[in-house]
Amino acid sequence: MFLLHVHTGALGIEPFFEEVILHSLLSTLELIPFLFLTYLVMEFIEHRASDKAERFMRRAGALGPLVGGALGIVPQCGFSAAAANLYTARVVTLGTLVAVFLSTSDEMIPILIAGNIPFEKLALILAYKTAVGVVVGFVIDIALRLIRGDREPINIDELCESDECHCERGILYSAVHHTVTISVFVLAVTVGINALVFFASEQTLAALFLDKPVISHLVSAVVGLIPNCASSVLVTTMYGEGIISVGTMLSGLFSGAGVGLLVLYRVNRRMRENLIITLILVAVGVVFGLLGDFVLPI
Repeated sequence: MFLLHVHTGALGIEPFFEEVILHSLLSTLELIPFLFLTYLVMEFIEHRASDKAERFMRRAGALGPLVGGALGIVPQCGFSAAAANLYTARVVTLGTLVAVFLSTSDEMIPILIAGNIPFEKLALILAYKTAVGVVVGFVIDIALRLIRGDREPINIDELCESDECHCERGILYSAVHHTVTISVFVLAVTVGINALVFFASEQTLAALFLDKPVISHLVSAVVGLIPNCASSVLVTTMYGEGIISVGTMLSGLFSGAGVGLLVLYRVNRRMRENLIITLILVAVGVVFGLLGDFVLPI
């Protein structure tokens, strides 16, 4: 979990090392098993699976948004990172990816539990977040199917080519190569982000949300794009302290896909596609965050 602190006066080396370097290392280490298992499965599909396996995944893909939305509520960044890799290889649909991103909760659940929020309120927030992710995911998949017909074929080769993983050396080598490459990239970016959070005060960040209806939801959705768990920690903590509304918190949590968005930009060569996905997350965050203030009796 990323911890947000207010820092005043002189900043020593020890707290910087602990809260920036150490936390970045630990969060990256937690991500590695998810990355490795994802790449291992994908390499198995590429090297060993038959046409039957591909047809099975394509048939099961119609329910992808429902499965993705359910998995996303588990408080782990790894599912969003796995979904980004699977979508880049076209193993899952765009709707499934968006459903995972929108329902991903990161640190929301443990923070709200630590803040003694009643279980029924937590369940309502999770149900609303999951429902939005599933519905939006299905709408995207249906719209794309009507526009362009059948799904794009599975293309794990594209992921391998972008990463120069030398897949011909075997499944294990390729999976390890992908995992190391992405983990180093995530670690470097996470250190930079945590350094910014370390030097910023909570009061300065909270001032962006005060007395600004609608605008506060947009600001929260943009903050949610920060590609690690810090954004979910920030907006959930401010909600728990009564600084922002439940809808404003949800705006940031809808757009907050953990490191999934970071991994997507790293592995998916189609930058225009990445930008569209980012805009979808922000738009859904603002719209359904505003709606959440009206429909959630919290």
